[in-house]
Amino acid sequence: MTDAPSPASGAPLKLFNSLTRKLEEFRPVHPGEARVYSCGPTVYNYPHIGNMRAYVFADTLGRTLSFKGYKLTHVINITDVGHLTDDADAGEDKLEKAAAEKAQSIWDIARHYTEAYWADVKALNIRQPAHWSIATDYVPQMIEFAKAIADKHCYELDSGLYFNTKTVPDYGRLAREDDLLAEMQKLIQRQKAAKDIAGAKERIDALRKLVIDFIAVIDDFYKRKSLKKYQSLRAIWQVAAEASEDDFPAALQRSLNESRAFFKAPRVEPVAGKRNDEDFAIWRKTPAGETRQMEWDSPWGRGAPGWHLECSVMSEALLGFPFDIHTGGIDHREIHHPNEIAQNQAHSCSADSGARFWMHNNFLVERSGKMSKSSGEFLRLQLLIDKGYHPLAYRLMCLQAHYRSELEFSWEGLGAALTRLKRLVMAVEKLDPPRNGEVASRSDDGGGARPSADAAQDRPPPPPASPIPLPVPGRIADLLAKFDAAMSDDLNTPVALTLLEEAAAMKKVDADQKRAALAAMDAVLGLNILSLSRADLRIRPRAATITEVEIEEILTRRKEARAAKDFATSDKLRDELIAAGVEVMDGDPLGWDWRLEA
Repeated sequence: MTDAPSPASGAPLKLFNSLTRKLEEFRPVHPGEARVYSCGPTVYNYPHIGNMRAYVFADTLGRTLSFKGYKLTHVINITDVGHLTDDADAGEDKLEKAAAEKAQSIWDIARHYTEAYWADVKALNIRQPAHWSIATDYVPQMIEFAKAIADKHCYELDSGLYFNTKTVPDYGRLAREDDLLAEMQKLIQRQKAAKDIAGAKERIDALRKLVIDFIAVIDDFYKRKSLKKYQSLRAIWQVAAEASEDDFPAALQRSLNESRAFFKAPRVEPVAGKRNDEDFAIWRKTPAGETRQMEWDSPWGRGAPGWHLECSVMSEALLGFPFDIHTGGIDHREIHHPNEIAQNQAHSCSADSGARFWMHNNFLVERSGKMSKSSGEFLRLQLLIDKGYHPLAYRLMCLQAHYRSELEFSWEGLGAALTRLKRLVMAVEKLDPPRNGEVASRSDDGGGARPSADAAQDRPPPPPASPIPLPVPGRIADLLAKFDAAMSDDLNTPVALTLLEEAAAMKKVDADQKRAALAAMDAVLGLNILSLSRADLRIRPRAATITEVEIEEILTRRKEARAAKDFATSDKLRDELIAAGVEVMDGDPLGWDWRLEA
C-alpha cells in the first residue's frame, strides 16, 4: 500500500473530503487503482429523481477516475433489509412495512424495486459498477463482523445488540455539529464584550449585528448539511434578529436558551436501555411473539442486522480496508456514515475511517422542499419520460450544478436542459462522417440494467478513457486541457459542460479530431451525444392524443397541400397538429417535435 501519484498526465485530481472539510489531492491506496463504494438505494419504493442525483454524481466521479487513467473498481450496494423508517433505531423495517402494506412477499418487493432502480440507472447512462452488493447476500458476514467487535464495542439489550459510540475515537466527527456549537460560544463571548459599549442603542445595534452574523453562519452550515433541524435553529435566531429595540434583550436571551436546548437534544430517537443517545443497533432482535419475513439466527437471538452494518461489511469484503472513496447523499453525513466509520474503527482496531475520502452530493429540491420517499410524494424518472423529457436531459440538469451545491428542480429548468442537450446532439449531427466509416466509440459502458445480482458480481470494471484521444491541434488540445482541469477541480461539471459546448461549436477544425475530443469529454459527462440523434430525444408524452404515424401522415398531406399552393388546407393541418401538442418545424430536417408541458 502506497500513496501513489496519478498514473495519467494532466492536472492533479483534487476532491473535497467531507471528513477533513478540505480539498485534497487524490492519491490512491493502491498504485494505479481507484476503489469506490457508493451507498445505494433501499428498495422499498421507487427511487425518486433526488435519489438518482447521487448515482449520477457517483458515476461522474467514476468516469473522471477512468479518464485520469485509474483502474476503477466501483461497488454500489442494494439495501433490502435493516433500514428502519427512522434513519437511526426507531420505527419499522422499511421493507417489512412495504410488504405488509402491499400484502406481498418482502423478496418480491425488493426484486421489483431493485429492477426499477436498475432501469433508471440504464436510462441515465450510468455505468455498471464492478459489483452490485445485495445486503441479504452478506448476512453471514455481517454476523461474523458483529461477533468480532461485540466484546469490546457492543452491549446487549432486550431489543438487540448495540454499538457503544464511546468506545471509538472522535465519534461523529463527520457530522461536524460541534463546529456550529463553537460558533455560538463565540457569539456568547462577543455578547459579553458588547455590554461595555456606551449607549443603549449602540449596544443593541452591535448585539443585533452579532445575531445577524450568526444567522449567516447557520445558513452556511445548512448549505453543507441540508438538514431540516438547522432550519429550526435559524428560526430561533430570526426571532431575536427581528425583535424591537425594547424587546431585543429578552429575545436574545430566549434564543440563547432555546439554542442550548437544541444542542442538548438527542440526535436519534431514544431506545430504552441505551447507554448513550448516539448508540445504534448492530443486530435487532425479533420481538417475542412476532415473526418477520426476513430474520436469521445469531448469537444474540433471531433477528436482522442493523442498517449501518451492511455497508461496513460489504465495502471491506469487496474493496478491502482502507479503500479510496466512499460516496453518498449529504443526509448520510449525520447518522449513517458516522456509524459506518465507528464500526470500521472497531473492526480495524484503529482510528482509520475505512475510506480515505468521504464525498457527499447535496440534495435535489423542489419548491415544496427536499424530496423524500417517506412522504409518499416524489418525482420519478419515469414521470419525466411520460411527459416527453429524455432522461439524459435530467442527467445534464444534474451536471449543470456542482455536486456539493443544492439543485432546485423545475420543469422550466428541465426544459432548458433538454434544449441544451438537443443543441449538443445537433452539433454532432452536423459533423462529416468519420473517414474510417465507423461511429466514434465512447468509454461509457452503456449502463444496462441487471436481471440479477449474480450477473454483476464478477463483471470487470469498464476500461478507462484516454485523457488524450488523438493527436490534436492547439485549439482542441487547449480545450481538452481546460476540461481536464475543470474535472480535476472537485468535478467542476458546470465548467466542463461549457467546454463541451465550446468544443461542439468549434469551426474550421478536422472533423475526426473534433469528434475524438467530444468523445473524450462525453466519456466523462455521460450524455451519449455521439450516439443520440434528435429523433431519439423526441419522446412521445403519455398524455399525447396523436401517434407518430398519424403525425407523419398529416405532415405528408400538408406537404402536398403546400405543393399545390393550397395554403388554407396547409394552415388548417398545421393548426390541427399544434392543438395536438405538436410543433411543426418548417425548414428543419427533423420536421416536427413535441411541445412539452409540465
